[in-house]
Amino acid sequence: MSLPAATTAPTAIVLVSGGLDSATCLALARQAGFRCHALSFQYGQRHRAELDAAQRVAAQLGAVEHRVMQIDLAAFGGSALTDASIAVPVAGTPSVSPIPVTYVPARNTVFLSFALAWAEVLQAHDIYIGVNAVDYSGYPDCRPEFIAAFERMANLATRAGVEDAAPLRIRTPLIDLSKAEIIRQGTALGVDFGTTVSCYQADAQGRACGECDSCRLRRAGFAAAGVADPTRYR
Repeated sequence: MSLPAATTAPTAIVLVSGGLDSATCLALARQAGFRCHALSFQYGQRHRAELDAAQRVAAQLGAVEHRVMQIDLAAFGGSALTDASIAVPVAGTPSVSPIPVTYVPARNTVFLSFALAWAEVLQAHDIYIGVNAVDYSGYPDCRPEFIAAFERMANLATRAGVEDAAPLRIRTPLIDLSKAEIIRQGTALGVDFGTTVSCYQADAQGRACGECDSCRLRRAGFAAAGVADPTRYR
């Protein structure tokens, strides 16, 4: 993708995890004409393969800049993704709650807060996040109600929200799409899904387990989309 002209294109912050959803979200932001600043997090997750993938995605899809913030949600634990003592559930594992143990407490709230701070500094009015409320794991911070509430807060709690005529917007272009629809959109926009990592417990080479909830949703999405699955499984 070619970059929009720096003097005319608006700026957006795009949260990029390294997975297929955030890659498609970045591609959609670029298609919409934004100069995209990609933001990722080393937050104490089980592996850094997704951060390596995020770097590849940001470069491939023409992000103006890519930053990785260091925060330590593992200090609190409470999630299979940040606490090694909690096993990542695999296919057939019974769940005692509709919200799985892979939910990281307040993760999207924290991530969006960092994105909001950077947006203010860059005088950006748009933040993109690839949350989805159709084919997803049931996380409460992926729902439209949460996004709407955060957007209201952002416009109350920031200088930009108070002083600027243009409101701050949290853009969620994938929120109502199935995984298959996301894959089709990304494919049409030239996203190389082979560079992405979605697995909750990928190995150091980025190879997926094929058994966790994220792998299951990803594999089913490619099958439903009729697109060859480029995921590397171990």
